[in-house]
Amino acid sequence: MVRISEDMIRRRAEHSNGELFSLEEVSLHQQDIERIEHIDKWCRDLRVLYLQNNLIPKIGNVKLKKLQYLNMALNNIEEFRSLQKLDLTVSFVGKLSSVESLKQHIHLRELYLVGNPCTEFHGYRQYVVACLPQLQWLDGKEIRQGERIQALQELDAVRRSLTVMIISHRLLSENLNGTHQNPESSSKPCPFTPESRLEAHRHLEDKRRAKEKEREAKTKTARTLITADGRVLNVNEPKLDFSLTEDENNCMHLEIHVYRHMDTSLLDVDVQPTYVRVTIKGKVFQLVLPAEVKPDSSTAQRSQTTGHLLLILPLVQLTTPETHLSNTLMMSLNISDLSLCKAAAGRELLEVDPGLAGSLANIVPKGKESSHKPLQLLQPHQRCGVQERPVSKVFVDDPDVPPLM
Repeated sequence: MVRISEDMIRRRAEHSNGELFSLEEVSLHQQDIERIEHIDKWCRDLRVLYLQNNLIPKIGNVKLKKLQYLNMALNNIEEFRSLQKLDLTVSFVGKLSSVESLKQHIHLRELYLVGNPCTEFHGYRQYVVACLPQLQWLDGKEIRQGERIQALQELDAVRRSLTVMIISHRLLSENLNGTHQNPESSSKPCPFTPESRLEAHRHLEDKRRAKEKEREAKTKTARTLITADGRVLNVNEPKLDFSLTEDENNCMHLEIHVYRHMDTSLLDVDVQPTYVRVTIKGKVFQLVLPAEVKPDSSTAQRSQTTGHLLLILPLVQLTTPETHLSNTLMMSLNISDLSLCKAAAGRELLEVDPGLAGSLANIVPKGKESSHKPLQLLQPHQRCGVQERPVSKVFVDDPDVPPLM
């Protein structure tokens, strides 16, 4: 059960600077309060009190002499005694005769009972108007002098009808076990009861707690980004397309196909020397880089037409044409499509036709096409760091040259 405390009142009070003794207005709605207590001791000058949408069953503990407006709508109130303006909308006031207890509040001007069982009684408005001569407004409708005179004339007849209804209710009560019924309005049971409201509240509270547990469980089972041994994993939680290329200025370009209309504030970019992590609306995109980059010199920008995110990542070491070719092939091609040859030193070299050094498409076997841009390659005698000797096209044996011994 939620109880009213000094801390609650201080948090919910406006323009009070934390002082309770001088407080004139406070709103304690939707706090799941089940009992009114301590307010008359801590806030004696209170004039306006909002307690709607709680679980309060009665108003008996409200003893504030200066109180002018009390809002108790959407509570579990079945009977009342109260003041100047009283709002009991959608509560459980079923005993219509209980309104006579408000006669002693000579300053009461407005009363709201909309949505209560007592309003179903035939003659409800005439009864209330006749019993409370000081009342000026009932359920938001002004009480005029002619209506009041007519209500006073019919009061005796309404009271007799009310007495008959009470007797009928007692006779039918044995057949209506387990249901809440308005004893002064009709013989039909009302499924909406204080107990049902409490049950609904507990059900909603259980659902809220279940959602909190589910949210905590999801947080605990967060996806692993870096293993215990320090190995960085590739992760694509937002399931976005991307491309990774290298330009001639020794920079890698990572283009992530971010949604065009996504706000840039929902993106968080973290560039590390060996990997890139981009958090996109709470989902992680992480990619291990094939070469070490400079995080401090890296830049990020959005395309104004496509919305794609482009990261420009300068490499730590300048790439030679050999490493540039190797990195590009590793990022863009399938190594099974390449033709490898053995060198004399036992190293595996890429076989490239010297006459077609300006076209990357000629690296792959004849008959296969490649859409990649041409790379700048070394000349044949400088290729792969191996010095090649020039070979004469025609060999002629000179008889004047003695043979080597």
